[in-house]
Amino acid sequence: MNEPSTTKQAARFGLFQGLLPIASRAAATRDALAGFTLAAMNVPQALGYTKIAGTPVISGLYTLLLPLIAFAALGSSRYLVVAADSATAAILATGLSGLAVADTAHYLSLASLVALLTAGFLLLARVFRLGFLSDFLSRTVLVGFLTGVGFQVGIAVLDELLRLPMHAHQPLEQLLTIVRELPQTHLPTLGVSLAVIATILLLRRVAPKLPGALIAVVAAISASASLDFAGHGIEIIGPVSGGFPRLALPPLDWNLIRTLLPTAGACFIMIVAQSAVTARAYATRHHQALDSNQDLLGLSAANAAAALSGTFVVNGSPTQTAMVESSGGSSQLAHLSTALVVLLVLLFLTGPLQYLPVSALGAIVFTIAVHLVDLKGLDDLRRKSRDEWLLALATAAAVVVLGVEHGILLAIVLSLLDHVRRGYRPRTAIELRDAEGNWHWEAVAPGKHAQPGLVVYWFGGDLYYASAGHFRSQAMALVHDSPEPVRWLVIDAGAITGVDYSAGGALAELHEDLARQGVRLVFAHVGTPLRADLDRLGLTALVGESALFDRLRDCVDAYAAQ
Repeated sequence: MNEPSTTKQAARFGLFQGLLPIASRAAATRDALAGFTLAAMNVPQALGYTKIAGTPVISGLYTLLLPLIAFAALGSSRYLVVAADSATAAILATGLSGLAVADTAHYLSLASLVALLTAGFLLLARVFRLGFLSDFLSRTVLVGFLTGVGFQVGIAVLDELLRLPMHAHQPLEQLLTIVRELPQTHLPTLGVSLAVIATILLLRRVAPKLPGALIAVVAAISASASLDFAGHGIEIIGPVSGGFPRLALPPLDWNLIRTLLPTAGACFIMIVAQSAVTARAYATRHHQALDSNQDLLGLSAANAAAALSGTFVVNGSPTQTAMVESSGGSSQLAHLSTALVVLLVLLFLTGPLQYLPVSALGAIVFTIAVHLVDLKGLDDLRRKSRDEWLLALATAAAVVVLGVEHGILLAIVLSLLDHVRRGYRPRTAIELRDAEGNWHWEAVAPGKHAQPGLVVYWFGGDLYYASAGHFRSQAMALVHDSPEPVRWLVIDAGAITGVDYSAGGALAELHEDLARQGVRLVFAHVGTPLRADLDRLGLTALVGESALFDRLRDCVDAYAAQ
């Protein structure tokens, strides 16, 4: 059966890859219902994210309208939900701190400009096909980063939960202020906060499919309107302007652009890393094709739509993507139905929002922050890899102490350093044979011979300028420190796919040093890419063709024959 012509034309232009083809009418119905469920769960969270970002409440709803539609049109992932997200909202708030007063028109214009600059970064990444950049932010560091964001965000809303004065901007200063002012807590406000938190956490545990945040918000609005919360000193958000967002470009002032570029860059890195990891995870789980570069275009379009509609940066959200999957959604059609529900809310239901207590929004944000603190992931790291656990803790601490922007920069640096560490100090081993002739690996130590005078040394990574010194010193120690004379030093090169110029020089020096001691340097498991490098660097001619073997067995047989 042929696809409809509209589907073919959309595919030709790269449109609606995450939506078309629609499998069946039943699948379309499931997607639409999943979108309604996502809207019920997501509208309260989107309002809460505005408290993190520092923007007006209505801007949270705007993140669920045009940005969702833009990504559905141009992205490739069928599951990824692109909307407001706590990590990018926290980065934005940190970057705009001191430039404008939160919750004002000027602050919102700066937030929209950051979204536009982020869209530009994402578009450049698509043009240069930089989708692979997400691979350089490890999951280990991402766990630590999001945990740090959870602590930072949770601390930042404590003043709203307790209705205490707050003038500090750094998380530790904020925490000290809260402790100092704790006796001044406004008890009615605290009561509302605890009620909302308890409702959300209880429903999350006993009925996770119910929109706990929406139920808590509706209850808080109803109680506020009927019991006159404002008259009892409980702060409410006040009138909220509804309707379709006014489309306009944010102010394009060069001085502002130059000031906001670092913030946009930090948002770009977070979006690329988090969105790609989330999209890849769901594509793998459902055996679907994924074009990470096409998703960069969709993310760029979503952030451009956010900028034009007067809201802040949007990101691929793991939690919201999980929501739509658990609700039965399997394509971007679910996200379009979410946008439809949000449009109806904007047109007809913003009136009741004026009674929403500020502490209720703070409570929603606090539950989001609790969810971000990945204690399970940290414990898994602690049990399986202590070094990576310490790396995650260092990243989390950097976010809390230094701030989100500096934290993500440190996260990138730590990821790259961890990658370099693994590259320049790969695993190594000595290969030995037991009485039955079976090979096994043991820790590198002089004196371990596969046969008298024969040492087989396995190096678990490519040879390049950073790893060559470690390789050479360890190989020389196997010969110099051996209690028995060594005749052949065999390099098992099964894991070595390439040798650069510096490492080639180190191999030449190793060959000369060994030759002076009467030891022959031999290579086994020499693959085609490695052989090409050895030829290019003149090492084949130096050691001789007879010193290169395809199989370790052939190498051992040649040694025995000699």
